[in-house]
Amino acid sequence: MRYGALYQEGRTLLQQALIEEADLDARILLEHVCHTNRNDLLVHADKEVTEVWEHTYRSLIARRAVHIPLQQLTGIQEFMGLEFLVNEHVLIPRQDTEILVEEAMRRMQDGMHILDMCTGSGCVLLSLLHYSNETAGLGVDLSLQALEVARQNAKQLAIKADFIQSNLYEQVKKNDKFDMIVSNPPYIPCAVIETLMPEVKDHEPRMALDGREDGLYYYREIINTSRYYLHGGASLLLEIGWEQGKQVTEYMEQAGYTQIEIVQDLAGLNRVVVGTYMEEIKDV
Repeated sequence: MRYGALYQEGRTLLQQALIEEADLDARILLEHVCHTNRNDLLVHADKEVTEVWEHTYRSLIARRAVHIPLQQLTGIQEFMGLEFLVNEHVLIPRQDTEILVEEAMRRMQDGMHILDMCTGSGCVLLSLLHYSNETAGLGVDLSLQALEVARQNAKQLAIKADFIQSNLYEQVKKNDKFDMIVSNPPYIPCAVIETLMPEVKDHEPRMALDGREDGLYYYREIINTSRYYLHGGASLLLEIGWEQGKQVTEYMEQAGYTQIEIVQDLAGLNRVVVGTYMEEIKDV
């Protein structure tokens, strides 16, 4: 079959399946299979596609039609100008989370020691390490499968980072002190998850989404213990749901944080809460 005709077939099937960006997804999957770019659809639409590529493309279209995320089909997602490996075991990096990284970078200095709690694919930690010098980082996650993806990303990007399996701080060494803690924890109330689009609720890891009954469980746990792992003057940065800024700010105030700010995303929605902990706790 010709390249252009195969694209039209895929596009039609995705439209029938009510995929929102059927045109774009059909094109990206075809480029992924055929190792082409967007110009090929305009310039080489009459080019014959091999039977192997044709079969592979139709298989991917069929999977996308049942709302498996595009990024899980291609296995990659761009984030902060870097290419990250993703699969069904990690949350797909989102543009909103770049706000967390950008705010952390504004407060970073070379040589810092950073803790990324609930690291997932490692996209936050590895981006911070990539865009800094002589910075050390530890990524923590409960999921062994997610940690394997994070380690693959570190290897692919040639970035040195440490990753450990831990239920929040449980396996983090008591004498470890960090200059910054960043986290994009699970923050969706469990009752809300079933209302999300199928790509999210059916195909992304529930562990990375479920913030328990009120969506705030992990904020309380991360904030209340964080001060034992921070140098004096260190920062805590948390990605939040747009309605959670007031509550997370209160948790940070109660835990002794100062200079607390709520940072908005490009849509004007609350996205990150930042605070500073001035006093270093010597004994844990």
